[in-house]
Amino acid sequence: MNNLDEIIKACQRQKTSAQKLLYQTFAAKMFAVCLRYCKDKTEAEDCLQEGFIKVFNNIDKFNFRGSFEGWVRRIMVNTVIEIYRKKQPEILVDEFPVLADDGDEEVSDCSFSHDELLAMIQELPPKYKLVFNMYVVEGYSHAEIAESTGISLGTSKSNLARARQWLKKSIENRLLEKKQAVC
Repeated sequence: MNNLDEIIKACQRQKTSAQKLLYQTFAAKMFAVCLRYCKDKTEAEDCLQEGFIKVFNNIDKFNFRGSFEGWVRRIMVNTVIEIYRKKQPEILVDEFPVLADDGDEEVSDCSFSHDELLAMIQELPPKYKLVFNMYVVEGYSHAEIAESTGISLGTSKSNLARARQWLKKSIENRLLEKKQAVC
């Protein structure tokens, strides 16, 4: 079994060998998706496990239209959102302090690795990280974010703006640290 459609059909027939193969095929990518939203690896692993349970319980609903990986990814993102809403509903609506903005000057000379940028995103307060990832990485609209998380459209937009402001400040601080380390 090496054709994805064959693997999916076998999973729809609840073949455990196909389920294992499907898991092995997508686990690393979906773990990365979960990790972007979660506070640590343990929480991401829990979301991944819960997400794959949903994938296997609902795989008979996949109709072979569109990307299967996209279908799985959406289940993972929705699983993370559902877990956030159950465990920490205040995170989505609670206000975090606004960072002082020093103007609209552009951050220049950004020489950060992919891992450094991901680390900065991980440091965002949870509600900012959730909206930032959903909007910037996953391509959700503010209306979709508001509907799936239970926040208002305005809160989604505000959280995105504050996430960007937070990241800009973080980048500026790290650039300053790099410059000071060189001197």
